[in-house]
Amino acid sequence: MTFTIEELTDFWMPKVARAGNGWASGFARSIIRQSKRPAWEPSRKQLAMMRRLVSEMTAHEDFELIEN
Repeated sequence: MTFTIEELTDFWMPKVARAGNGWASGFARSIIRQSKRPAWEPSRKQLAMMRRLVSEMTAHEDFELIEN
């Protein structure tokens, strides 16, 4: 499943930040801060890492994203 940048920064990165893993948590907090800047977009490397972290978090979970 591919998430938009907004879904990654607004929904998933806070979850990664709270997960407690040292490096991943720090990375997620950094992305959350940066995403508040006007016109900010993640680099290709940042976007790939965000998607990887979310993929790892959801690999063993059965879930359905409910859109508002």
